[in-house]
Amino acid sequence: MNENLFASFIAPTILGLPAAVLIILFPPLLIPTSKYLINNRLITTQQWLIKLTSKQMMAMHNTKGRTWSLMLVSLIIFIATTNLLGLLPHSFTPTTQLSMNLAMAIPLWAGAVIMGFRSKIKNALAHFLPQGTPTPLIPMLVIIETISLLIQPMALAVRLTANITAGHLLMHLIGSATLAMSTINLPSTLIIFTILILLTTLEIAVALIQAYVFTLLVSLYLHDNT
Repeated sequence: MNENLFASFIAPTILGLPAAVLIILFPPLLIPTSKYLINNRLITTQQWLIKLTSKQMMAMHNTKGRTWSLMLVSLIIFIATTNLLGLLPHSFTPTTQLSMNLAMAIPLWAGAVIMGFRSKIKNALAHFLPQGTPTPLIPMLVIIETISLLIQPMALAVRLTANITAGHLLMHLIGSATLAMSTINLPSTLIIFTILILLTTLEIAVALIQAYVFTLLVSLYLHDNT
């Protein structure tokens, strides 16, 4: 019970060297591939899910936006597998680190914004000043719209970090309570353990939903700039 509540969020090391890079590179190894002409059920289901997800995200994009389809599909698979692996006992979840989520959000956001300024600069600049704005409010609105644009990658990263971290902390607290109550009151322990199982099921859904939300917002930013 004296364990540090945030110990599971500390980046692990191996012989004094950071192991976060190896952990980040591990999820792609779990994606099954097939070398045969006829795929098995697992590969077929995986390809169907990828096709369904990419079709839903790319439906609103034009030809230029659809060039990002491979990157967006890879992004949602990476985040989803990383979140799910983080639910295993004694594991580390890279998406609980704000620095990593910023490293994913900022380049994707910047790429979408730069593409918008290169392809249709008039429409991109028009977002800073809505039509019909009174003249005295123009400087204030330009500042507000600029701040709202610059804060988008921070909002992406903070949303993912907060949701994954909150779920892990809640599971840790309820798990500790279950262990402490096991020697005091067995009926209460069973009730708390049932809550823990339900929470774990909810966290699996949250892990997948947050991966989809992160990728969908990047897709919306891309749509606004293409």
